[in-house]
Amino acid sequence: MNAFLGVESSLTGRKWLGPTAEVERQAEAIAQQTTLPEALCTLLAQRGVPAHEASGFLDPTLRELLPDPRKMKDMDKAAARILAALDQSERVAVFADYDVDGATSATLLIDWFRQFNRNVTLYIPDRIEEGYGPNTTAMEKLATDHSLIICVDCGTLSFEPIAAARAKGADVIVLDHHLGAETLPDANAVVNPNRQDEADAPGYLCAAGVVFLVLVELGRLLREAGRTGPDLISMLDLVALGTVADVAPLIDANRALVRQGLKIMARRSRPGMVALADVAGLNEAPRAYHLGYLLGPRVNAGGRIGKADLGARLLTTTDSNEAHSIAEKLNELNAERREIEARVQELALGQAEQRGLDLPLVWAAGDGWHPGVVGIVASRLKEATNRPAIVIGFDGPDGKGSGRSVTGIDLGAAIQKLAADGLIEKGGGHKMAAGLSLSRDKLEPAMARLTELMAKQGAGDLGAADLKLDGILMPSAASVDLIEKLEEAGPFGASAPAPRFAFPDVQILFAKRVGQNHLKISFGDGLGTRIDAIAFGAFDGPLGPILEQHGGARFHLAGRLEVNQWQGRLSPQLRLDDAARA
Repeated sequence: MNAFLGVESSLTGRKWLGPTAEVERQAEAIAQQTTLPEALCTLLAQRGVPAHEASGFLDPTLRELLPDPRKMKDMDKAAARILAALDQSERVAVFADYDVDGATSATLLIDWFRQFNRNVTLYIPDRIEEGYGPNTTAMEKLATDHSLIICVDCGTLSFEPIAAARAKGADVIVLDHHLGAETLPDANAVVNPNRQDEADAPGYLCAAGVVFLVLVELGRLLREAGRTGPDLISMLDLVALGTVADVAPLIDANRALVRQGLKIMARRSRPGMVALADVAGLNEAPRAYHLGYLLGPRVNAGGRIGKADLGARLLTTTDSNEAHSIAEKLNELNAERREIEARVQELALGQAEQRGLDLPLVWAAGDGWHPGVVGIVASRLKEATNRPAIVIGFDGPDGKGSGRSVTGIDLGAAIQKLAADGLIEKGGGHKMAAGLSLSRDKLEPAMARLTELMAKQGAGDLGAADLKLDGILMPSAASVDLIEKLEEAGPFGASAPAPRFAFPDVQILFAKRVGQNHLKISFGDGLGTRIDAIAFGAFDGPLGPILEQHGGARFHLAGRLEVNQWQGRLSPQLRLDDAARA
């Protein structure tokens, strides 16, 4: 494919790719049949949206997009058992993962039971002491005091712990989205769109989305019995946060769930969400970006380096004072997490560079690396190399690691194969992310085998990630109104990237380094329009130094448009991703 604007290698070494001829034809057809801006038509064409579906795509509704819960296996069993527990006033426990998806999933269930004046026991394992998912000791203890245990965002591979709980007399329901094995644990119900025996289930859902579908089915059962259930729409702020923070693809029903959830969050009615937004300095209507980069990491901080249940406690509390206290603590933990992450990232990147960043798998392992940050560091390595990445921290002979993958490479299935082959003690996940535990003596053979598996999927043939652009814009066209129109195609995130445009042959009018490694510039095309731009981390590579010392040269600039609010004034701003000499 020809390079867009002739950019074969940008300042960051990437080839620029623009819309194909077919996309341009589709965009023209959409423009002819609608009154939408050309840039938005191109974006719709890139997403494969035909002209007659444009209006529906721009206004996604749950009524049209939400999957039928009854089509998922075990949904009937799970809903009936939960309703029986409610009606019989049984003691119910929720066993949740320690990340955002686990916290939001647990909160959905706790909220639902609370609206019937029923209390639920929350159990979240300690990341370091207990690790991911149900463990036998905890499940047996819960089973002695509870007749029903609901595992959320975990449990699909927890054969022994679930069997132990059943042996103690408790029923167990699993509501999960992680990749299942050929067999399932002996639970009363396993509702998971990624069970291997599911055919057309919505595998893109995170656990919070799965739990929401269970609540939808419970609502249907209540209505059939002439009873009134809780307002599920008011809970969509939790589903939105879990979906975005778990990097679930923003496609199909997830678009509607997140879009509606953001509206609920903007009402500021959940004390925990309000406190979280306040400590994060969020002073505008929330967008998917804020959920992924401001709110999500703070909820996660407790599970990563602090007390595992802090995030869920924040989301479930109805006390504003308690909410602000927990939010402040999570904010402190998040700052501490960033410091720990930076140290581990430097060591991991240096180790991976020695091994080679062009191998099918990029990996690093070290003693004392905090298990709460290895997943984030793996993500950073993946982004830097466009390769699947694994980062493992060892405590004595025992290692716990996390991996992140790139589009088209199924890491979760490969990790499961390592477990089946006995090269790791346990592991699982999904295509884009996975976790694993292994002994030190198995490290080298396990990583060698995983490298082979990644090579078979084509990971070794991947080049530097190309920069995909949605078209050209002139500075005068980049208005606040256009940006707001483009937002209608959102929310933007995993599998639905925010539109990125090129501004060709522009002049740098102002350039200044800000903070430690960021760059702020203003640019124009000589026709009177001036646009501000910010490039975060620009001085970590060649982008910052070259643009700062531009010497009057002209450049093509590429990035994502956003609205900047300053002293009550709204103006367009470019989030600069790349540049090339014009």
